[in-house]
Amino acid sequence: MAFLDINNVAVKGISACVPHISDYISDIYKWGVNSFAESTGIKARRRVLDATTSSDLCLEAAKKLIEDLNWDKSDIDVLVFVSQTPDYDLPATSCLLQQRLGLSKECYTLDVSLGCSGWVYALSVIAALMQNGTLRKGLLMAGDTPTKLCSPEDKSVWPLFGDAGTVTALEFDDNSTGMQFLFNTDGNGAETIIVREGGYRNRFNEKSLIPVDHGDDRIRNGVQVELDGMDVFSFGITKAPKSVKQLCEHFSIDKDSVDIFTFHQANLMMNEMIRKKLKLPEEKVPYCMDEFGNTSCASIPLALVTREREKLQRESLKHIACGFGVGLSWGSVYFETDKLAVPELIEI
Repeated sequence: MAFLDINNVAVKGISACVPHISDYISDIYKWGVNSFAESTGIKARRRVLDATTSSDLCLEAAKKLIEDLNWDKSDIDVLVFVSQTPDYDLPATSCLLQQRLGLSKECYTLDVSLGCSGWVYALSVIAALMQNGTLRKGLLMAGDTPTKLCSPEDKSVWPLFGDAGTVTALEFDDNSTGMQFLFNTDGNGAETIIVREGGYRNRFNEKSLIPVDHGDDRIRNGVQVELDGMDVFSFGITKAPKSVKQLCEHFSIDKDSVDIFTFHQANLMMNEMIRKKLKLPEEKVPYCMDEFGNTSCASIPLALVTREREKLQRESLKHIACGFGVGLSWGSVYFETDKLAVPELIEI
């Protein structure tokens, strides 16, 4: 099993940025009787304009968080950017963010290509890099603009996804309780959530932009995302609670002592089934999909910023977070926080 126990690294702050454009599901859902909001819990989502990227959202969140932490930019040693909507095929977006933020040229930068599990996975990457103290301050930048990948004529994806960027600040701290992780991967489910064309397996071609009717109000082209909703649902309600249970058992974590459980914000019905399987009280499980939709790798930190900000700022807290989705991949983490810097949600 892919268990990791990483010491000497602590979360110091979390920030988030979303586009100012809000689409209300009542306006964009055009496929008849709408039980969509009731089952998914999604009432609105944020959407970028074409010129705005995931890195733009993360950049604004980073600027404010660095200011609130009163960090000297020259002291930031590592920047990890996780996204499935980078600025370019190359160069890596993390290199561009180093320059745009004005960080030192001695800064270690890295891109991670993961979706809904991405924040948990990338948290382990940056924490592992920092745990020996050579790299002392770091930024985990997690953002996606999935609305750019969705067909407005595909009811299985268009109303579900929203755009957001987040930043998690970490620091070497030998008094920290550290972080404990569990990870899993199942590439057999790769086609459950997939963009079939535009990569290097199936290159973009003259037919890639031609819409194809797949039935049941699912019209999309080859460079737009395809999602098998039933398979994703079954995957999420099975793997997420099992992952949390295994994490707690392996590391002897008292589940009842955990203050906040933050799950990937997939949809309300799925997340409620996960919560009930784990017998968690409602007040310990924040949801933000009602306002922002499914924001891919940004969803866990976005939920913390928008639903738990005051508590994060004033209290010492125990957390479990679980991300699950495209890959298929899933992961859980236990960590503790102590009076974080959490700026108000930024809109651009």
